[in-house]
Amino acid sequence: MSQILALTGNDAAAEAMRQINPDVVAAYPITPQTELMHKFAEFQADGLVDTELVLVESEHSAMSASIGASAAGARAMTATSSQGLALMWEMVYIAAALRLPIVMPVVNRALSGPINIHCDHSDTMGCRDSGWIQLFSENSQEAYDNTVMAVKIAEHKDVLLPVMVTLDGFILSHTLERVEILDDEEVKKFVGEYQPEHYLLDVDHPITVGPLDLQDYYFEHKRQEIEAQEHALSVIQQVSNEFEKLSGRKCDHIEKYRLEDAERAIIVMGSTAGTAKVVVDELREQGEKVGLIKIRTYRPFPYDDLVESLKHLKAVAVLDRAVAFGALGGPVYGDVRSALFEKNGHLKLVDYVYGLGGRDIDPAQIKKAVADLKTIIATGKVKSPVGFLGLRE
Repeated sequence: MSQILALTGNDAAAEAMRQINPDVVAAYPITPQTELMHKFAEFQADGLVDTELVLVESEHSAMSASIGASAAGARAMTATSSQGLALMWEMVYIAAALRLPIVMPVVNRALSGPINIHCDHSDTMGCRDSGWIQLFSENSQEAYDNTVMAVKIAEHKDVLLPVMVTLDGFILSHTLERVEILDDEEVKKFVGEYQPEHYLLDVDHPITVGPLDLQDYYFEHKRQEIEAQEHALSVIQQVSNEFEKLSGRKCDHIEKYRLEDAERAIIVMGSTAGTAKVVVDELREQGEKVGLIKIRTYRPFPYDDLVESLKHLKAVAVLDRAVAFGALGGPVYGDVRSALFEKNGHLKLVDYVYGLGGRDIDPAQIKKAVADLKTIIATGKVKSPVGFLGLRE
C-alpha cells in the first residue's frame, strides 16, 4: 500500500534507492546532490539497507568503484552533479562500453566556469553521447518513479546500459513536494533480484573485462552499444507500462499536454514543464490553441514519437537549458531539428536558450515565446532560429 510523504527531490531519489536496496553504493559529496547521499547514508547507518556504502575520494573514484562492483556482479548505484559528473568523464564512457547496468541520479547543475552551483542542464548534456540512457524528471514524484524504473530498464537483457535519472538542482532537489511512495515489497518485487549473466566473480565461467580492443573488434563493439540504445526505447516503454499498472502513474517517452487541437507548442524538459503547463492553461482559457510536449526520455531520443506528435502543428518553440557552443541552438533543438529533417516540412521551428546558471524562468518569458510563434505563423517567417529568454540586453 502506498503512502504520501513530503519529500525533497533528493529525499525522493534516496527513498527509491532505499527500497531498491542496491548491493553497492559509491558516495562522494557535491552540491546540490550531497543531501541525497546523506539521506541514503542515514538509511545504511540505521540498518534499513544492507548496502555496502563505499566512501571514496572523488567522483572519478565513485564511478570507478561502481564499475568494479557492477562488473563483479553487484547491483551498483551512485549519484553526482556538475563538476562531479565532469570528473567522472573517462569512467562514464567505460561504464557504458562495458554494458554495466549502473543507475545514477544526477542533480542538474551548471558546469563551471565561472563557478555556479545552480541549475542548468549542461552537466548531463555533456554526457548525451556517452552511451548512457537519460531520463528527465519534472518533479520529485518523477525523480522517485524514474529511479525505481531505471534499475529494471538498465538490467534488461536487451539493454544492459547504465541510466542517469536527472532532477533539477535546488528547484527540485531542495524543495518539499507531495510524493507518493510505493510499498517496500511492491518495489522489491518490481525490480526483482539482479541476476547477471556474465560477471567477474563467476569463477566457473571466467570472462575478460576491459581488454585492449583495437581495429579488429572496437567498431563491432560500438555497434552493439548502438543496438542496445535502439532496443532501449521499447524496453523503457514496456517497463513504464508495468509501472503504470503498479502505481497508476503514466510515464511515456514524451508527455503530450493539451496538444490534440493545438497550432503552436512548447517543447521542454525538466522542472520547467510545470511552469509551462500553467502558461498553456492560462492561454487556453483565452482561446489560444497552445500545447506542450515534455521530453522524459532524452537518450535514446524518441524521434518517431516526437515527429508523430508534431505533425499537425504550425510552429514549435524548443526551450533549452543548456548551450551547444558553436552549434545552431541548444542540444535539444538540434535533436528536434534532426528528427524533423525531411519530415513535417511545413513546421516552423525556433529555439530559446534560458535559465543558465539557475536564472529563473517565469510565465511571462514562456508567454513571449508562445507569442513569437503566433507572429511566425501569421508572417510565415522566422526572423532568427535561436533566441534567449530572461537575458539582460
